[in-house]
Amino acid sequence: MENVHLAVEEDDLYSGYNDYNPTFDSEELENDVGFQQAVRTSHGRRPPMTAKFPGTAMGARPLASSFGSRMPLASSMGRPMTGAVQDGAARPMTAVRAAGYTSSLTRGSTFDPLGQSKGPAPPLEAKNEDTPEEKIKILEKKVNDLIEESCMAQSIGALQLALEKAKEAGRKERALVRQREQSGNTDHINLDLTYSVLLNLANQYANNEMYPEALNSYQVIVKNKMFSNAGRLKVNMANIYFKQKNYPKAIKFYRMALDQISNTHKEMRIKIMQNIGVVFVRTGQYSDAITSFEHIMSESPNIRTGFNLILCYYAIGDRERMKKAFQKLISVPLGIDDEDKYIPTNDDTTSNMVIEAIKNDKLHQMERDLKVLAEKYIMTAAKLIAPAIETSFAAGFDWCVDMVKSSQYVELANDLEINKAITYLRQKDFNQAVETLKTFEKKDSRVKSAAATNLSFLYFLEKDYDQADRYADLAMNADRYNPAALINKGNTVFVKQDYEKAAEFYKEALRNDSSCTEALYNLGLTYKRLNRLGEALDCFLKLHAILRNSAQVMYQLAHLYELLEDPQQAIEWLMQVISVTPTDPQALAKLGELHDGEGDKSQAFQYYYESFRYFPSNIDVIEWLGAYYIETQFCEKAIQYFERATLIQPTQVKWQLMVASCYRRSGNYQKALETYKDIHRKFPENVECLRFLVRLCTDMGLKEVQDYATKLKKVEKMKEIREQRVKSGREGSARGRREGREGSAGSADDVKAESKQLSPVLDSGRDSGHSSSSSSIKGERLSAKMRSLPGSNEPYETSSPKELDASYVDPLGPQMERPKTGAKRRVEDDDFADADLGDDLLPE
Repeated sequence: MENVHLAVEEDDLYSGYNDYNPTFDSEELENDVGFQQAVRTSHGRRPPMTAKFPGTAMGARPLASSFGSRMPLASSMGRPMTGAVQDGAARPMTAVRAAGYTSSLTRGSTFDPLGQSKGPAPPLEAKNEDTPEEKIKILEKKVNDLIEESCMAQSIGALQLALEKAKEAGRKERALVRQREQSGNTDHINLDLTYSVLLNLANQYANNEMYPEALNSYQVIVKNKMFSNAGRLKVNMANIYFKQKNYPKAIKFYRMALDQISNTHKEMRIKIMQNIGVVFVRTGQYSDAITSFEHIMSESPNIRTGFNLILCYYAIGDRERMKKAFQKLISVPLGIDDEDKYIPTNDDTTSNMVIEAIKNDKLHQMERDLKVLAEKYIMTAAKLIAPAIETSFAAGFDWCVDMVKSSQYVELANDLEINKAITYLRQKDFNQAVETLKTFEKKDSRVKSAAATNLSFLYFLEKDYDQADRYADLAMNADRYNPAALINKGNTVFVKQDYEKAAEFYKEALRNDSSCTEALYNLGLTYKRLNRLGEALDCFLKLHAILRNSAQVMYQLAHLYELLEDPQQAIEWLMQVISVTPTDPQALAKLGELHDGEGDKSQAFQYYYESFRYFPSNIDVIEWLGAYYIETQFCEKAIQYFERATLIQPTQVKWQLMVASCYRRSGNYQKALETYKDIHRKFPENVECLRFLVRLCTDMGLKEVQDYATKLKKVEKMKEIREQRVKSGREGSARGRREGREGSAGSADDVKAESKQLSPVLDSGRDSGHSSSSSSIKGERLSAKMRSLPGSNEPYETSSPKELDASYVDPLGPQMERPKTGAKRRVEDDDFADADLGDDLLPE
């Protein structure tokens, strides 16, 4: 214990080791002037000296140890030793070797922990593009790029650009082959690239309907023995022959392709056989087509082939095989998952999100499209064969319904029943149609709504508005979101002149289905009736954006602009109407009327004449053309129009009087006299005819003048008597109405009796040749047109212009105004589009 000395508390055995010495900072060596000078001189080849830590070797402070002695310790390299060996005892090492230093440091080596002294990596050697191999590789890449660009252009519909790219790829590929031949490297010609170029070029020719060029390109590939499996391209060649309607060659190439395709490619063989069957159908060889389709249905049945097989059996009239084929058709497996799996069954949010994600994915959409196609084929086949497989179409429909009910298409049974009712409608058997549709009143809501909608539509066409309203309500109660039901309800309200309520139903139908054109059309007509012309114009402009080529919509727009007193816009829309239906006489006549109103007589004459050419029985057009020729002093040309009017309305005396007047104006008095005599034989009480006969006979010195003068006096006296009767009858009627208002009116029976007493008086008034006061606006306009004709100073004119006017008055009473019709079926103010004229009858 004497030799044991405790270390002084203030002496730290490890002092100095945590101190920072910038000598070991390798990041600052580049900025250390002394270090850089040592590297550049002979000092750099000397062993490096380590730095001295305070309190260590080389004159450092004595290190106290537990053995009682304080002695300076230093390493051989000047590095401080942290452990010492004395008397066989060793201290643990406490220092860690510095980064970048090794114990075997060689003389002359520099400190370079990151290996930066080697300098930057040498640059990559540039490719020599002048070598033949490099040129060939570059050219091959250009050819491949052109093929890809051609395919991309074809995929977006730029067929001409795709063909140009394909031709350019062909030119580049031929240049590539020549370059290989020049370099003597013909053994490495890329046949796959050549095949791709030729095939793409042929396809682009076919897409651009350049069929001879496409056939030549395919022929080059097929005849080359170096191309394996090129025989399959004969299918493409057969397709081209089919498009060219060269059916014998199409069948030949389809069979050649079928022979060169092995049995392992079953699906491809089935498709080729289906094409062969279709070609046989086109050529009328139904037996050969049946052979192909039956083979397909036995090997790999599908919906399209099953439908084609039914068509072939129908063409040859084989009832039993039609039934068997229909049973095969409805038993074809579609491979579609059950729709129930898309219904969430629990409250698991994750699984519900997955179901929602896959509910509308591409695969599910394909499945839905396939199912819709299958239902379409089954419905079409049932409607086709139902009248042929049994003695009556009703029995045939019943058989089809029974078959469908026992198949996977159970929901189609109700649709077939509705189609049965529609077939009754096409055969004009309305009672059976109604009875069939009434059976659906107790079905589920969708079918009940469809049946009730059709029933409402039927009763509406028959003008049984009460029943139409009842079934429209029934359809709405079954399915409030059925736009057709709402339209029918609006129509029944419309005919009751409750336009505001009708507009509400049409608006509700549009809210349920914004693409319902019938509701939008009827809403526009409703606003038109309410004189809300701006809103009506908005409706028809929206409808025009949906139905760009609808002549009815464009006519309604023209009529609205006419009501808004904008004739130029009306003319523009009518010009669009005749661009769609250039042979519509009513649209042409309306254009003539508008131009006439604008004062452009020449244009008006052009359109009226075109209207007369397409429909030479329109009285209004005939009258305008006759008046136009009289106005322009071409009375001879006006005669042919008034003679045609006489043929159309032989009981109207005014047309025959106009013919006689035209003869008289043109100076042909003998012909005029004969015409007046003929009119007098047909209408012996016509005053104007007798007056002209008296004048003509007097001036021509004929003996019959006295007879005609006597008849004229007698007719004028009868006319005065009739006028007095009409006047007294009107006064009695007015007096009776006044007494009724004063409280002394008779019973309803007395009113009926009074009306019976007045009726013969009104009849006699019509016989007198005078028009009643309730003449139509159109009649007034035409009479005014006739009155506006220029007078003539010929000696055979009547003394008063008013007497001449009377010759143009219909002696049988005012002419009833005919409803105007526009292009195809024009809808006027007093008309409106029936709801779903075609669509309502469909089960959808």
